[in-house]
Amino acid sequence: MAGILTSLRNAVIAGFILAALFLLLYVGAWGGPLDQTFWAFFFRWFHVISGIMWIGLLWYFNFVQIPTMPKIPDELKPAVGKFIAPEALFWFRWGAMFTIGTGWVLAYLNGYFLEAYTLGAIENFEVHGHTAIGIGMWLGTIMWFNVWFVIWPNQQKALNIANRYPDLPADQKAAAARTAMLFSRTNTVLSIPMLFAMVSAQNLFRIS
Repeated sequence: MAGILTSLRNAVIAGFILAALFLLLYVGAWGGPLDQTFWAFFFRWFHVISGIMWIGLLWYFNFVQIPTMPKIPDELKPAVGKFIAPEALFWFRWGAMFTIGTGWVLAYLNGYFLEAYTLGAIENFEVHGHTAIGIGMWLGTIMWFNVWFVIWPNQQKALNIANRYPDLPADQKAAAARTAMLFSRTNTVLSIPMLFAMVSAQNLFRIS
């Protein structure tokens, strides 16, 4: 057991093995079919896992790292910027990518991709769940765009990730860090109504 829990890789593998056992129970003992309903469930599960990684790290940055940085002694700050932040940003941006990707697949499998992205306009706004999930999808898309095309490029400059900007002047690094922070804070603001829209679509309006 210690060999599993002392290694993150082994712990994650163990988690997926336990999930696979649940799948075997569903298929074998309960006779569950691997039909479209199953695949819609599967991508929703993967969507939720990816979203936890993405939003969890977004909130880590905004609730923990950014407010704490001014309190850290100057001689210790380089460790955060050189080791912790780049690793967190890797999982952050790919969590965003897999969240948006699995969300699109899920919307397609459940037949509401177009209805959601048009906010129910093609249905004369009669299916409120599609409007609600569409609002969540648009907010999530904006957040994903911010991650990949604003936050990540500016963090690369601010932290000189992979030594891509070794000669960038200090004022430009500071400006890049501020831009990344402001858009990260914007995503924190958007994450709250985004989650409200997503959950309401599943519970208040009960779409598939």
